[in-house]
Amino acid sequence: MASELDIRAAGRDRSGMPDGKHESLSLIAGYSDMRLVEAPPEMSFRRMVGLGWRTWPYMRPMLVHIVVVLAFIFSGSVAGLVGFFVGVDLMHNKVLIGEKLQPIQATVLFVDDEYVTTDPKKLGQIRRSKGKGAGGKKTGVATTAAAAGEDKAATAVEPELTQDRRRTVRNRLLMWTVVGGVFGGLLGAVFRYYSMWVWQCVNQNLRVAMIERAESLSLKYHDNSRVGDAIFRVYQDSAMIVNLIQSAIIAPLMTVYGLVVGIGIVAAFDPWFAAMVVLVAIPVGWTIVKSTPRIRRRALVNRVANSRLTSRIQEAFTAVKVVKANRAEARIFKQFDEDSRDALSAAYFLRLDMVLVTLAVALLGASLVIVGEYLMVSWVIEQRETFLGALVAGIIGFVIWNYGAVEIARGRLGGLAGSARGLLGIWMRMQDLFLALERAFFLLDLEPDVTDPASPVPFPAPIETVTWRSVRFGYEAGKDVLAGIDLTASAGTVTAIVGGTGAGKSTLVSLLLRLYDPDEGAVSINAVNLKDLAVSDLRAHVGIALQKNVLFAATVANNIAFGTPKADRAAIETAAQVACADDFIREMANGYDTELGERGGKLSSGQRQRLSIARAVVRDTPVLILDEPTASLDARTEQRVLVNLAEWGRDRVIFLITHRLSTIRNADRIALIEDGRIVEHGTHDQLIARADGRYREFVDAETVGSGTA
Repeated sequence: MASELDIRAAGRDRSGMPDGKHESLSLIAGYSDMRLVEAPPEMSFRRMVGLGWRTWPYMRPMLVHIVVVLAFIFSGSVAGLVGFFVGVDLMHNKVLIGEKLQPIQATVLFVDDEYVTTDPKKLGQIRRSKGKGAGGKKTGVATTAAAAGEDKAATAVEPELTQDRRRTVRNRLLMWTVVGGVFGGLLGAVFRYYSMWVWQCVNQNLRVAMIERAESLSLKYHDNSRVGDAIFRVYQDSAMIVNLIQSAIIAPLMTVYGLVVGIGIVAAFDPWFAAMVVLVAIPVGWTIVKSTPRIRRRALVNRVANSRLTSRIQEAFTAVKVVKANRAEARIFKQFDEDSRDALSAAYFLRLDMVLVTLAVALLGASLVIVGEYLMVSWVIEQRETFLGALVAGIIGFVIWNYGAVEIARGRLGGLAGSARGLLGIWMRMQDLFLALERAFFLLDLEPDVTDPASPVPFPAPIETVTWRSVRFGYEAGKDVLAGIDLTASAGTVTAIVGGTGAGKSTLVSLLLRLYDPDEGAVSINAVNLKDLAVSDLRAHVGIALQKNVLFAATVANNIAFGTPKADRAAIETAAQVACADDFIREMANGYDTELGERGGKLSSGQRQRLSIARAVVRDTPVLILDEPTASLDARTEQRVLVNLAEWGRDRVIFLITHRLSTIRNADRIALIEDGRIVEHGTHDQLIARADGRYREFVDAETVGSGTA
């Protein structure tokens, strides 16, 4: 009977959805489900500062460029603020109302002294007297006459700009606006490109450090970790160092700077505004404090879910042949669909919480603006003096509450409300940012199990022996894979290491490469403990052809020379001849320059295996490890390869890990491993002669299993 999964798969269209119908994501279902993370992670302000400080080594190489970027941002913000004030004053008070210019404004606009006010403070006093005359309680001829006299005096002393002069001011202002816009646009484009280059260089420094650390970790870590998680940490989490500079350093500083300047400006207009801002800041702060743990938790759920999705994608594509061969597409789709929905829901719900908190703060900011609007309109009607307007009367004309003052104060109040929302947004994004950095530094904080000694000794030469002495090792504590190994191999010999599946054969030679270190005992070369050698030096002298024939989308020559990039063509061809690969390579379209497909998909398994052997041979190392080197070769080719290897390895130590009896018989020495121990050791003839020997029993089992007599 067909399974439910098979039935569902049968009804899928090319998009992978059932019966051509696309299922939509749920809007809010699962909003309260926080199962991916049990509790909000700890992320104190001190911890944030510590994480930020840890990014310094990756920023330091770009320090000069970062200083230039920060200086440009600061100078640009100051210039923009000054330009905004002057522009608003020119448009609202000069062009629309007709007030005369301040001296600096006239200089910038290239107009003569007839446009310039002679006494800006007196002008404010005259305007206030006009307001009192119009709205005061006294009535009568005397009052009216006095007011009229003051008006005449004001007109005589400080006449307003004529229509023609207003047009001139307007046109000059528009000219500067166009010039500033064009220049600012060009400069801004160059700055964006330059700053992006700076930030990406910083990100590159961190990514490379993470890859270096990941590569330095022993296989113990990689055996127990999902590849997709490491990919997500390196590619996505590391990118947060860019946002650290922009969102956790520059943006907060600029926002706080804007808040301080904004509060200072509105306080200069009237201290009541500053008091109102402080009053609104109290509930805003309370909202931020209360919402932070939930936002932090949502951010981590989002990153964990996306990391799982990345792992699922990586696993699906890596195992694509297995999936197709077992008709498991429907199962893989179902798993991907579930992980994808979790990731999308986590991203939606994080943003939903951020929107809700931002909405609450926006309502408080809107209340501040509405109350401020009411007060400003009242003060304009009263012709009330601004608090510190007379101090800047030489630059801008805001001595009393007028149209321009209202526009500036309204803009500052709105800006303060916007800055509060912006600061909240920055704070919420910082929760995600620092969680991502912590995930990135988690990889950097892992200490390699295999490390170089303080004073490494040179690799011993010429090589004489490779020895395991009382070696014990386990991937997990209390579970030994190797339980007391003693083995010695001499130069000029081929040692076959045989045994059942899981006996510890591959683990044994992995210790020779220091992919792991033994828990007890020692592995040595010429009586020199491998732990006394530099890891890179050791691996430079030990070649290996793995059972998994990993090839790359490159030329045949580049694949053979993968571990030896400086190998010349002659060495590459010689290695191919030893591996019996030269013949089929030359039959290919472009010979050694033929491009291979992804993972060598254009080659048969036997051809891939011979290229893998050639890759190990071209390194010309004194120690060679061949893990199931002939498993995919026919008997004739196998014998040719083994004869070539024996000739090539006359002064080398060669290890064969194999199950094939034809390969075993040609070895100089054979070590049989069972349950992590070497139970028998000798030549094929010596071991097979033992009637009740373990090796003979192993050979008989292999012979029966292979169907040979």
